[in-house]
Amino acid sequence: MTPLLQVRELHKRFQVGAWWRRQYQTALSPISFDLEAGQTLAFVGEAGSGRTTLARILTGAQARTGGQILLDGQELTTRNYKQRSRMIRMIFQDPTTSLNPRLRIGEQLEEPLLFNTPMDQESRRAAVETALTRVGLLREHADFYPHMLAHGQRQRIAIARAMMLEPKIIVADEAFTGLDTSIRAQCINLLLSLQKELGLAYVLMSHDLGLVRHVADRVMVMKSGQVVEEGPTRQVFDDPQHEYTRRLLEEQLLRSER
Repeated sequence: MTPLLQVRELHKRFQVGAWWRRQYQTALSPISFDLEAGQTLAFVGEAGSGRTTLARILTGAQARTGGQILLDGQELTTRNYKQRSRMIRMIFQDPTTSLNPRLRIGEQLEEPLLFNTPMDQESRRAAVETALTRVGLLREHADFYPHMLAHGQRQRIAIARAMMLEPKIIVADEAFTGLDTSIRAQCINLLLSLQKELGLAYVLMSHDLGLVRHVADRVMVMKSGQVVEEGPTRQVFDDPQHEYTRRLLEEQLLRSER
């Protein structure tokens, strides 16, 4: 059976310095992986490891230098923008900056439907109400502005917005950073519940190895744009083979003991 997502030799480099010198810096070395429906694949590493670059390429926010991205066996670039945006959505790190402070929550949840579907206004509003209740909020929250909500509620809105087009894959880039322990646990449990209900696949970018151990089926450890270790999460964490992986786990242990 063909995996939901197949990434083959994906890489990215940026031109640096003056244009006439044609110098390049590699942000992402060739990387390949598969992702099945209902599976969570996590990418871990320090800042500058290439995780965010990979997330932006997968969601179409940034062009790749080379390689293939196959969704349901079809190259992603052969699909039009609306098809791509419906199938892969992103949850950003900070909902405070990703939400428009001038628009009501209902308007922001409607936007993906307005630009990507033929739904009429009544149908869009019904979909917004369904999305709000699905993430544990009230229908009345559609009339709120972002600043009227607590940080945890804004992150639930970000999750609801990512789900509006019923995607197959959600990319979460440090989506729980800055949340306190109880709110983070609620958001994580919400995502796990939605995954079970809808068969979603997650690509998780995180430096929180405790979170990754809890939610991920597989993990890929990145350093300076390269994958240095990969495998089932429990296997990698319980028996790390690469020195860099061992150092990340040791640092995580030290932080948890403080």
